[in-house]
Amino acid sequence: MKNTFIVSCPIDTYSGYGARSRDFVKALIELDKYEIKILSQRWGNIAWGFIEDNEEEWGFLKPLIINEVTKQPDIWCQITVPNEFQKVGKYNIGLTAGIETTICAPQWIEGLNRMDLNLVSSEHSKKVFETTGYEQKNEHGQVIGHVKLEKPIQVLMEGANLDIYKPLSRKDLEYKDLFKDINSIPEDFAFLFMGHWMQGDVGEDRKNVGLLIKTFYEMFKNKKKVPSLILKTSITNSSNVGRREILKRINTIRNSVQAKRLPNIYLLQGEFNDKEINELYNHPKVKAMISLTKGEGFGRPLLEFSLTNKPIIASNWSGQTDFLNAEFTALINGTVKPIHKSAQIKDMLVEGSQWFYPDLQHAFMLMNDVFSNYKEWKVKGKRQGYHARTNFSFENMKESLKQSLNKNIPYSS
Repeated sequence: MKNTFIVSCPIDTYSGYGARSRDFVKALIELDKYEIKILSQRWGNIAWGFIEDNEEEWGFLKPLIINEVTKQPDIWCQITVPNEFQKVGKYNIGLTAGIETTICAPQWIEGLNRMDLNLVSSEHSKKVFETTGYEQKNEHGQVIGHVKLEKPIQVLMEGANLDIYKPLSRKDLEYKDLFKDINSIPEDFAFLFMGHWMQGDVGEDRKNVGLLIKTFYEMFKNKKKVPSLILKTSITNSSNVGRREILKRINTIRNSVQAKRLPNIYLLQGEFNDKEINELYNHPKVKAMISLTKGEGFGRPLLEFSLTNKPIIASNWSGQTDFLNAEFTALINGTVKPIHKSAQIKDMLVEGSQWFYPDLQHAFMLMNDVFSNYKEWKVKGKRQGYHARTNFSFENMKESLKQSLNKNIPYSS
């Protein structure tokens, strides 16, 4: 008889955690060692209904979804932020992308300590959790204890689906409307950014979308030959209200740049399936991905884009450095400094923590170099693609998960 394994996770959402959840459960199913059930959870205001919208690929998950836990499972896993971790099963696993900063809130350490095993997406996250500590004081200010990580923690990297994320020729592109939309852009060279536009002033939001826009304008202003920038972004979801707010922010930044002529920025919105995203990556006009991110627990879009063999410009700090090889990628230098108050989130991005601030002169240089010497960077992009395929596939992740479960669960069947 197989051990029961319940996974509580945002498996039906259009979020990074949703993608991570689906891959994790799929790997468990393919290991064929457990009786698996899924307790589906929401993820903030992120759109819901991914499985129904992608029935052909993910419909097999539907029969596994339950509404409540009626009996203590042998193994319980939560895929979420650590302060939400709870002991429910006989053996309890916490799975989180981790943290994008240099320290985490004490509630996160307490959550990790409630679990028997913790799995994180990157070496960056593991290091932050291992090194964060807090003193516990009584009402007189005397130290009476310490909050620090006491439970096992391991890296379970995120693996990409090599059947979906791969180079495509123009004749292989199936989504004609998407192709036409991108093809209507007059520029032949487009940088692509993927990610949510989060809270924070310009230059302070975690994905650094505002600063990316300003940097792009400043880099290519008043020039005759310029690339474009495609932003695949949203604030919370892909609503018309959100679109208007994003366009308003872009225009505010645009108006702050003194120039006679500015390059074009295009906003791309909507919920795309994985194949559509890969076709976006493979469009002939999409030449490179760029991210000035302040911090990533992993950085999944960067990994998936790398599998198209195109160059990447990204911050040289946090989770993405696990899989972005410095020899093959344009990694931006910078410094680690305190998070601005406008970007702080209670019990998540806390006061006193730090993250990455890119060196804009170095970013200017790399953007210009990739644009001007694309053939050289395309060769590097192919080498990065090979590196990612070899080391960061779904199959690599599944094998790592198998080894971890066999080693840590005492009664794993």
